[in-house]
Amino acid sequence: MAYSCSLSPPISMNATTAPADPPPGVARSPAAIRLLPPDDALRTELHNEVHARPSARIRLPALIVFVAVLNEGVSREQECEHLRRLPGQQGLLPEQLRGNFLRLRFDEHTLKWERHTEFTRYSIVQPLPAGAGLGASDPALLDAIVAPPGWLADIPGRTVAAIKLVMLQADLPGASADAQAALMAPAQHWFGGRAVLASQLGGGHSWAVTDFRLHPSGFERMLVIAPTGTSDSRAGRISQRLLELETYRLMALRGLPVAKALGSMLAQAEAQLAGITARLEGKSTSEQELLDQLVSLAARVERAIAENTYRFAATRAYDTLVAQRIAELREMPIPGTQTIGEFMQRRLSPAMATVAASAQRLASLSERISRASALLRTRVDIVTEAQNQQLLEKLTRGQAMQLHLQTTVEGLSIAAISYYVVSLLLYVAKGAKAAGLPLQPEVAVGALIPLVLWAVWRTTRRIHARLGSPGDSGH
Repeated sequence: MAYSCSLSPPISMNATTAPADPPPGVARSPAAIRLLPPDDALRTELHNEVHARPSARIRLPALIVFVAVLNEGVSREQECEHLRRLPGQQGLLPEQLRGNFLRLRFDEHTLKWERHTEFTRYSIVQPLPAGAGLGASDPALLDAIVAPPGWLADIPGRTVAAIKLVMLQADLPGASADAQAALMAPAQHWFGGRAVLASQLGGGHSWAVTDFRLHPSGFERMLVIAPTGTSDSRAGRISQRLLELETYRLMALRGLPVAKALGSMLAQAEAQLAGITARLEGKSTSEQELLDQLVSLAARVERAIAENTYRFAATRAYDTLVAQRIAELREMPIPGTQTIGEFMQRRLSPAMATVAASAQRLASLSERISRASALLRTRVDIVTEAQNQQLLEKLTRGQAMQLHLQTTVEGLSIAAISYYVVSLLLYVAKGAKAAGLPLQPEVAVGALIPLVLWAVWRTTRRIHARLGSPGDSGH
C-alpha cells in the first residue's frame, strides 16, 4: 500500500520583487504592475496561519485512532524519523514538518501529524472495521488498526491522551424521550453496558457518547452517531472538537498536581512570614536576623513562582480552550443522561479553582513579603537615622570643644608671639644704647608691650577674617 504526501508549496498572493521590464516594443501587462507596497516579512506566514491546521474530511462510518504525546525534549527530526517508518515514507524530510502540520494519505486512510507547544498529536483515520457498529458490545477496535506493529508504542514522547473515536451513521430520533431512549440502549450496549455520558451536538444534528474511562489498552472510547448524509467536512469538524476537548482537558489538569504539591510549601511560608512580622512588630529580634530570614523566604517563594508561573498560565489557557470547545458543541441534553459539557465542567471546575487559588496565593505571598521587607527597611532607616543623629551630636560637641581649645591656644599663641617680639625689641633697644643713644632699653620696651600685644592680636584677627571670608576661601 503506497503513501503519498499531500504537501504543496505555499502560494504567494503578492510578489515581493518587481517584475522584469518587457522586451522593447512590447507593452507592459497591467497584471504585471505592482499594486501594493512591498510585503511585510511575516505577511505570508501570518496569512497562512488560518490554514495551518485544516479540519479533516471524514467519510462515515470511520474509526479514528488518536494519540497525543508530550514533546518536551523531542525534536522534529525525531518525529520525522518515526514517520519514516511508515510504508513509503522513507524520503520524508524534516523540512516538511516545519509547518507543524502534515497529512499523509493512504489509499483508504490517512495519518495526520500536528505539533503544538507542549504536545504532538497523531490521528489515523480509517474505515470502520466490520462488526464495530451499534449492534456490537465493547468491540475490539485495535485489532484492525492499519499502523505497522509497534509503531504507536514507539511514538517519541510521553502519552497524555489516547482515544478511539468511532463515527457511525444511523437515523436519529426526534424530541420523543422514548425514541431517544431506544437509541441510547444500543449506544450504552456498545460501551459494554457501562454508564455513559451523551449529548446531542449542534442542536441535534448528531450524538456523542463516551464513558471517559481508560481501558486496559490505555485508550478512551468515544462514539459519534450521525444521520445518513452527514457531509465529510461536518464529520471532520465534530471529530476535531471532541478530540481537542479531551486533549485540552487533560493538559489543563496538569496544573492540579503542581498546585497540590505547592500547598505544604505555601502553608510553611505563610507561617514563617507571620512569625517574622510578629518579631518585626515586637522589636525583639535584630534587624540583621530578620533581614536574613526575609531574604531566604523571598528567595524560596520567587523560585516557586519562576518554576510554576508557566504551568499555571498554561492551565488557564487550556481551560479557556475547553470552555470554547464545549460552547462550539452546542449541546442539547438526552433524557436520563448527563451531557459531556456538564460532566466536564463539574469535574474540571474544582480543579481549575484549586490551581487559580494556588497561583493567587503564591502571588499574594510574594506581595506580602515585599511589604514586610519595606517595613523592615523603614525600621532599619529609622535606626540608622537615630544613629546618625547621635553621631552628629557627638561631632558637634567635639567641634565646640575643639573651638574652645583653639581659642585657648590662640591666647597662648598671642602671648608667645608678643614675648618673642618684645624680646627682639629689647635686643634692638640694647643695641641702640650701645651705639650711644640715650635710651633705657627696659623702660622703652616695657612701654611698647601693650602696643605689641594689640598689634599681634589685631594681626591674628585679620588672619581669621581673611581665612573665614567666602570670597577668599579658594585662595
